Amino acid sequence: MKAFNVVDGLVVPLDRANVDTDAIIPKQFLKSIQRSGFGPNLFDEWRYLDHGEPGQDCSARPLNPDFVLNRPRYRGAQILLTRDNFGCGSSREHAPWALEDYGFRALIGTSFADIFFNNCFKNGLLPIVLPASEVDELFRRCEANEGFRLVVDLPAQRIQCPDDGRMIAFEIDAFRKECLLNGWDDIGLTLRHADEIRAFEERRRGEHPYYFS
Repeated sequence: MKAFNVVDGLVVPLDRANVDTDAIIPKQFLKSIQRSGFGPNLFDEWRYLDHGEPGQDCSARPLNPDFVLNRPRYRGAQILLTRDNFGCGSSREHAPWALEDYGFRALIGTSFADIFFNNCFKNGLLPIVLPASEVDELFRRCEANEGFRLVVDLPAQRIQCPDDGRMIAFEIDAFRKECLLNGWDDIGLTLRHADEIRAFEERRRGEHPYYFS
C-alpha cells in the first residue's frame, strides 16, 4: 500500500450526497480481484455516455461533458470534495481501489459510509470528515477558483489552503494514522512479524513433526 504523508493536490468538487458504491464502480466491473486497473471505470455511468463493460477500451468511449471529472480544469485532481454519506450501499472494496487507481489520495466530506470509510484506510486513501460549514466553504472556493489546491498534511492533521494560508484541523484515529504514514495494509501489518512467524513455524515443526509429514 502506498504511504500517505503530505499531498499537495488539485481539488475536484463532486456536489452530490449519498453517492453509493455502485456509482463509484458499477457491479459489472467486480469480476476482477486485482487492485489495479479500475481507474478508467471510476464513476463509469456518470463519466461516459455509453454502457461500460470490463476490458473495454475507455479511450474511445464518448464522455459526458456535464460530469465534473471530465472538465479540463479538474484533470489530474488528487483530492475529491464530496457531500454526506459518500460510499454508501454495498461494501465492495473495489470502490476505494477505483478511486486510488484514478489518482485520488484524499477525500473530504461531511460523512462517509462506515464500511467504505474503513476500506479507504486499508487501501491508502485518507477520508477526512469536516463540519458542513467547512465543506460548504471549500465547495464555494473550489468552484470559484480554477486550479484550486489544498495541502493535506497527515502528520500535522491539518489542511492548508495555499492561496491564503488558512489552516483546517481534522481528526484521525492514531492507529489508522500510523498505518497510512507507513503504508501498512493488513498484510503489511502481518509481515512486520515475519521473523516471529517463521520462528514459530520452525519450533512447531520440531515439536510436532507428524503435522508436516
